[in-house]
Amino acid sequence: MTVVESAELTAAIPAQRTPLPVEAGPFPAVRVRDLGAGRRRAVRWLLGSVLLASFAGTCLVKGLPTDRIVLLGWVVAGLALYAVVDGVRRLGRLLADWFPLVALLLAYDASRGVADGLGAAVHVTEPAAADRWLGAGHLPTVVLQAHWDAAWWEAVATLVYASHFVVTPLVLAILWIHDRKRWVTYARLVIALSAAGLLTYVLYPAAPPWLAAKDGVIEPVRRLSGAGWEVLGLPRAGSLLADSQGQVNQVAAVPSLHTAFAVLTCLVLLPVARRTWQRLLLLAYGPTMALVLVWSGEHYVVDTLLGAAYAGAVVVLAAQAGPALERLRRRVAAPTVGA
Repeated sequence: MTVVESAELTAAIPAQRTPLPVEAGPFPAVRVRDLGAGRRRAVRWLLGSVLLASFAGTCLVKGLPTDRIVLLGWVVAGLALYAVVDGVRRLGRLLADWFPLVALLLAYDASRGVADGLGAAVHVTEPAAADRWLGAGHLPTVVLQAHWDAAWWEAVATLVYASHFVVTPLVLAILWIHDRKRWVTYARLVIALSAAGLLTYVLYPAAPPWLAAKDGVIEPVRRLSGAGWEVLGLPRAGSLLADSQGQVNQVAAVPSLHTAFAVLTCLVLLPVARRTWQRLLLLAYGPTMALVLVWSGEHYVVDTLLGAAYAGAVVVLAAQAGPALERLRRRVAAPTVGA
């Protein structure tokens, strides 16, 4: 073998040992990790589709659920199907996170139903007088119902009103999946806002416009929050909403928690909204909810203003209390100087 042939053979050996690139060959390389993620995604889509179909079927038969227990049950069931795909530990975290929250919200609902029977006098004339002052001698609810009557608006108003029962549990579920830190903040704010509203209901029970009109204190006012279900072709949902409204505190009008939770959702989600339409939708949610409540006879204008103020106050107080509680926690956890 000549020197030239030996050099050529030596140069050919490393070339044969060089591995082929990942893209080479007729089939792409597949990692086991990616395959596992794909399978989990497919299982979640399958389970989610089954649950969504079950929810849609229930709504068609029984109407849109507005009871907090039922809605939280659907949300937790969906989260359980999502978490169980990741294993038992994720499911355990779900139960540990949500059980205290659900228990507190259910306790709030139960206490709200009896808050009107604790002996405090029901305020009927004062909220109406405040609204009449804001309206320069006219009640905004009476003016809106007299001059704003359209089928499309009834449908929109009913959907906006009913969104109160759906948005908060849905936002809690989405935040738990994607941003647990923000979920903890939002859950605490929801509990704090509910507690503040309940305390006010006990100390200052107030009649809404439709109830004040029923007692002859103000001009005739219709309760129109469920009028749009007929327009939407879902009369069963309207009857279900009326039944649920009849089981809660009828004089829990001050503040308007419908408005408060709409504003709270905006304050929590607006910092993370990435698109312009998302920010516009969040900013419009609170004022639209307030307009629907006043038009439908569910609340006075002053109730909605107080609801927005309650939401803002809860957020500000929580922001101030957070660092103080953290300092207290660190002080308690700090090692004691001793022997």
